[in-house]
Amino acid sequence: MILSKRLVALLVVTSAIGCKGSPSTATEGSIAAVGEGVPGSLLSTGTRVENIVDPTLDNKVAYSVTIPAKWKFQGILLQGGVAACESVASTAYRATSDDGQSFDEAMPQLLWAYGDGPKPKTGCLPLSKPISAQDFLKYLSTTMNVAYDGDAPLPAPFTSGLKQLQASAEQTPPFYAAHNLPAPHNTVDGAAALVHYKQNGVLMKGRLLTLVQCTETPHPGFHSTLPGMASTPPTTSGKCTASINYVSAPESQLASIVRLWDDPAMGPHQNMEWGQAWTKRYAEQGKAVNDAMITTTDQRFAAQRQAIEHTMAVQQQAHNQFLQTMQEGTDRSMARAAEVANSNHRAAQDMVDYSLDRQTILDTTTGTYYKVTNQLTPGGNVVIKTHADGSPW
Repeated sequence: MILSKRLVALLVVTSAIGCKGSPSTATEGSIAAVGEGVPGSLLSTGTRVENIVDPTLDNKVAYSVTIPAKWKFQGILLQGGVAACESVASTAYRATSDDGQSFDEAMPQLLWAYGDGPKPKTGCLPLSKPISAQDFLKYLSTTMNVAYDGDAPLPAPFTSGLKQLQASAEQTPPFYAAHNLPAPHNTVDGAAALVHYKQNGVLMKGRLLTLVQCTETPHPGFHSTLPGMASTPPTTSGKCTASINYVSAPESQLASIVRLWDDPAMGPHQNMEWGQAWTKRYAEQGKAVNDAMITTTDQRFAAQRQAIEHTMAVQQQAHNQFLQTMQEGTDRSMARAAEVANSNHRAAQDMVDYSLDRQTILDTTTGTYYKVTNQLTPGGNVVIKTHADGSPW
């Protein structure tokens, strides 16, 4: 769900940078309103539309890009994915003037990840924290080997889209509010900058325009109360996405070229049918991944429970064996004590018989012991009947 919302946000970003609506003139106050008007030769032959298709969705048109009729065009749909810092689909293109000196370019999205929680490992910029859009342009100009001249005003359509995204970023997703969970912290920032460089001895000027979106997701961790199951500390995962538009021209023509491309009729327009189809497929793929992760987690917990139960069973068996050994020892000790007591008792009986000049005899037919005197009397021997253990009745 979160990724799907992020995809929608990125599609809006593209609209803010270059996917314009109905035609209108440049707004007063933007960089495009400064300097000369658009040279007539640029649009004297009109415009044409170039389509960027998605080969993974039956070559469905993903973006239609309006450019001057005589300009050259190269464009591609980037699918994103794990190899590109877990990005989503975006378009990249360059439209070049017929003289080869001016161009408008939608650069591939650049992403970076940070934090001590789970994060992408490949295709990310070497940045370890969120930075402002303006600082990102300074960093970008260094990597592009162009000189950073300073900040530039934001085009009015871009500013309008930026405010909408910022307002949306401040809202807590219903899922987190309903479950009383810490929601991701979203930030949206936009900036423009002027740069310059030399090409074949000609001083070239350019305008970089970027929108930077960052999301920090807290992970509360897990406190285990079961033996053998480790606790995990709380962590934070962060990721930033920068969408970039670059317009460049000879110094004297930059204002005119910028004014041309800031016209909402120019540039890329997203095919909403494709966007919905791509989002649906992305959601299905995400669900499949989530289901697989849940299954893996359940299997891991089941294995841990099985291991814990096995350990407890082994411990119980060892405890039972210990108790059995103790009982057997106790039984042997008690039997020995009884044997000793019986022996002592017999010895005492023998001493008594000796003192009384009598003896103990066994009636083999009845199993009864009798005490008889050793002295003869006129009536015969005196018989004293006893218990089986020799004690008198």
